[in-house]
Amino acid sequence: MGLIEYIKDTKGEMKHVSWPTKKQAISYTMLVILISVLVAFFLGLADFSFSKLLGSIITL
Repeated sequence: MGLIEYIKDTKGEMKHVSWPTKKQAISYTMLVILISVLVAFFLGLADFSFSKLLGSIITL
């Protein structure tokens, strides 16, 4: 299979892709950003809590 055939096949497959609308793309992007911020906050809080807990255990 040559490069030209690969590009033609890829181009044909791209016609079958169901692309989101602009409104959907914006909504999904905002959802990903929101979830990322919430996960970062949770992980930061967990890290802070565990470091304080380990710090208090070590200083005993």
